[in-house]
Amino acid sequence: MKKLNIVFCGTPDFSVPALEMLYNHPNINIAYVITMPDRPSGRGQKLQSPPVATYAKHQKIPLIQTENINKEEEFLKKLDNEKIDVFIVLAFAQFLGSKLLNIPKLGCFNIHTSLLPAYRGAAPIQYALLNGDKESGVSIQKMVKAMDAGDLVLSHPMKIAYQETGGQLYTRLKFQAALSLNDFIYEIIENKITYTPQDHNLATFAPTLKKDDGYLKFSEKSCEEIHNQVRALIPWPGTWCKLNGKRLKVFAVEKSLKTTSIGNCDTSDGNILVGCLDGTLRLTDIQLEGKKRATDTSLINGMKNSTSEFQIN
Repeated sequence: MKKLNIVFCGTPDFSVPALEMLYNHPNINIAYVITMPDRPSGRGQKLQSPPVATYAKHQKIPLIQTENINKEEEFLKKLDNEKIDVFIVLAFAQFLGSKLLNIPKLGCFNIHTSLLPAYRGAAPIQYALLNGDKESGVSIQKMVKAMDAGDLVLSHPMKIAYQETGGQLYTRLKFQAALSLNDFIYEIIENKITYTPQDHNLATFAPTLKKDDGYLKFSEKSCEEIHNQVRALIPWPGTWCKLNGKRLKVFAVEKSLKTTSIGNCDTSDGNILVGCLDGTLRLTDIQLEGKKRATDTSLINGMKNSTSEFQIN
């Protein structure tokens, strides 16, 4: 059979397994990969290619790197003449304008890491964890002008473990995205695509996270809310508070049977216990500004010679 002529748009490492699946698929021809430009990175600020660009270069796939694909008029004219069947978009960091949406024969399809219409936007993985959801997943939707609002062609749910972090769920969804895309390619080949409109009344949103979203307000939240915030924001932006005026990164917490007043820091038993709205949390895995990552017990023991009072804010 004739191979599907596909354009793939993506940028970070998250997109690479899906691109690799397409590259190795016997019924796919990748006409172009479109991604963001190289960026300065690291201490030396040397230019570094996005992971998708690195993969495309290694496999000698035609590559376009641009800040805004919608403004590449000469390239868009060229695409018009190349009989593109499908655009696949995954973590691209750019919106596709009307001209691009109308180029492929079957349309443009976006792979999104939530069960749409839940968590439209940039940070669906983190918001599912922040809200304590027991389920996440992968959705593939036909792209329209509105963000993540197109008809669904595939949904694959995945259970979330109670202790699962943002980084762990990110990794699982990265590979599930590739598997779901493979299922969708089969639907295209077999002419079995079905389109299910989203219920826009049920839409929720997951806007871009900021560094300040990692600040832990123990006196304003329940133990469960703090637990979810800590795991959701690993590895970025991470969660933190202040211990005796110094920034304290928090990597893990656990519920304590001991009670202390809301907002109070109790270190009397050698642990760091902090009062929340409905109970007490122990900060089990932490890193104080200027020190190595450690358990709360190790940190308290190391600080006893310099102070006997500990305050969290």
